[in-house]
Amino acid sequence: MNYPFTLPELGFGHDALEPHIDSRTMEVHHGKHHQGYVDKLNAAIEKYPNLHEMSLEDILKGIASLEVDDADRIAIQNNGGGHANHSLFWEIMGPEKQIDDILSKEIAETFESIKNFQEVFADTAIKQFGSGWAWLVRDEEGKLDVYSTANQDSPYIQGHTPIIGLDVWEHAYYLKYQNKRPDYIESWWNVLKVL
Repeated sequence: MNYPFTLPELGFGHDALEPHIDSRTMEVHHGKHHQGYVDKLNAAIEKYPNLHEMSLEDILKGIASLEVDDADRIAIQNNGGGHANHSLFWEIMGPEKQIDDILSKEIAETFESIKNFQEVFADTAIKQFGSGWAWLVRDEEGKLDVYSTANQDSPYIQGHTPIIGLDVWEHAYYLKYQNKRPDYIESWWNVLKVL
């Protein structure tokens, strides 16, 4: 069977983000954790052919109204969110900066400066209790906002478009940083390529 969702390529080697994110973490995070979300998402939608033609963004935006079993809805939300969140995470990181000048200017205007945005974002990431994500999103009115979500919940579920997402699940950093989430976050800015 052809499954609708597949693991995206990284676009760089597992060791390309060293010393900020170690090679072993990248191997396990991308090849095991993210692949697991993809596999479980495909399994959850297997009996719903109408979902095979939908984009993941549309599935997540309409998660509450999907005509699916409740258990499948939870599996689609969790694993679909995991797939969407991680896909963006790999896309916005890289070994070389590719500054988005338009986004940078908008962030500076909205948050008074890039530095202030980074402080707000980092504080949000640090304070996310347990597993989850910190986000820069564009809300329904097109305005930028920063908040966190638990587990693999996606901003798409709230009708928002994620722009920058930071994975603060321990699997994203524990091998290198152990319980030092703030150190991971501080180092992560070096591999966020858009700012």
